[in-house]
Amino acid sequence: METYEILRDLAIIIISAKAVGLLARKLKAPMVVGEIIAGLIIGPCLLNIVQPTDFISKMAEIGVILIMFSAGLETNLQELKKSGVAAFLIACVGVIVPLIGGSLLYMGIYGFSEFGSDEFFRAVFIGSIMTATSVGITVEVLKEMGFLSSRVGQTILSAAIIDDIIGIIVLTFVLGFKDPGSNTLLVTGKVFLFLILSVVVGFIFYKIFRFYDERHTHTRRIPIIAVGLCLAMAYIAEKYFGIADITGAYIAGIILCNTQDAEYIDRKVSINGYMFFAPMFFVGIGLKTDFSNVDSSMILFSVGFVVVAMISKVIGCGLVSKACHYSWLDSLKIGVGMMTRGEVALIITNKGLGLGIIDSSYFTAVILLIIVSSIVTPLLLKMLFAKTKPEPEAVTAEK
Repeated sequence: METYEILRDLAIIIISAKAVGLLARKLKAPMVVGEIIAGLIIGPCLLNIVQPTDFISKMAEIGVILIMFSAGLETNLQELKKSGVAAFLIACVGVIVPLIGGSLLYMGIYGFSEFGSDEFFRAVFIGSIMTATSVGITVEVLKEMGFLSSRVGQTILSAAIIDDIIGIIVLTFVLGFKDPGSNTLLVTGKVFLFLILSVVVGFIFYKIFRFYDERHTHTRRIPIIAVGLCLAMAYIAEKYFGIADITGAYIAGIILCNTQDAEYIDRKVSINGYMFFAPMFFVGIGLKTDFSNVDSSMILFSVGFVVVAMISKVIGCGLVSKACHYSWLDSLKIGVGMMTRGEVALIITNKGLGLGIIDSSYFTAVILLIIVSSIVTPLLLKMLFAKTKPEPEAVTAEK
C-alpha cells in the first residue's frame, strides 16, 4: 500500500469520526457510538472507501492501550478505600452474574458444549464481554440531577471503578486459557505473578516518579516518561506473562494515578488519543464489522445479548445492594446505574476477534448493547430519582 493511500485513509477516518461523533453527541448518544457508525459508513458495510488494513489495526492497538492507560490514571484509589466492602461486593457480583448469564445465553442458542472445548471457551468469552460497566454516562446524569455526591451516587461510582478492574482481571484469565492445551496452574500462576510484580515494581516506580515529578512539575518530560511506562508495562504483560497488553497499560495508569501530575499526564495523553489514536480504534471496529454473516440466529443472539447484559447487572448489583442495607429503591438505582456498557466491552470484543475466538459479526450485538444501554440508563435514572431531593452539598457543588 502506497504512503499517499495511507494518508488518504487517515484523513477520511479522522474527519468522519469527528463529524459523526459530534452528531451522535448532539443526539445525546455517546461519541464513541458515532465513531463506530462512521466506520460502518466509510467501510465495506456501506461506502467501501476505506478498507481495514494491518496499519490501521496497529494504530488501533496503540489507541486502545492509551485508552486503558487513561482509565487507570482516572482511577481514584482514595474513593475505592472509602467505598468499603459494599462497593466491592456489588462490583464482584456485578461481574459474576453477567459472566454466567452471557455464557448460558450463548450455550442456550448455539448448544451446550463440553468443559474446556472451543465452544465452551467462546461462551465464557461472550460472558466476559458483559462484565465491565461504563459509568461515564451515569456520572453525567447524576451530576446533572445533583446526586453524584450522594451515598447512592458514590456507591455507583466506586463499584464501577472496581468493576472495571475485576473485568480486566477476568479478561486476563479468559485469554490465558485461549489455548485448549493451557496448563491451568501455569496460567493462574502467571497472572498472580504479574499482579504481585506490578505491586512491587509499581510501588518502587511510583516513589521514584513522585520524587522526580515534585522537582519537575508540569514539564513535558513527565507525560513522556509516563507513556514510556505504559508501553513498557503493556509489552512486558503480553510478552513475558501471556497477559493482554491492555492489562499492563491499565496497571501503569493505576501506578501513577496518585501522583501530583496524574491529571496533567492524563490531559496530555488524551490529546493524542482524542485527536488520532482513539478514533482509529473505534472507527476500526466499524471497518471490521461484517453484517454479511448476520443471520436470524445472530439477530436472536444480539437481542438476547442486550437483554441479558442489562438485566444481569440490575439483578446482580441490586440484590447485593439490598443485602448491604440499601433500600429497595436505592438498590434499583444502583443496579440501573451499573447497566451502561462502553469502551471496555468493545476492547474485550476486539481482543477476541484478534485472537480468532469470535468473528466480526459479534460486534453487532456489542454495538447494539452500547447504544441501547446508553439511551435506556439515563431515562430510567431520571425516573427513579424523580421524587428524591438532591442532597444540599450536591446542589451546592453543582452551583
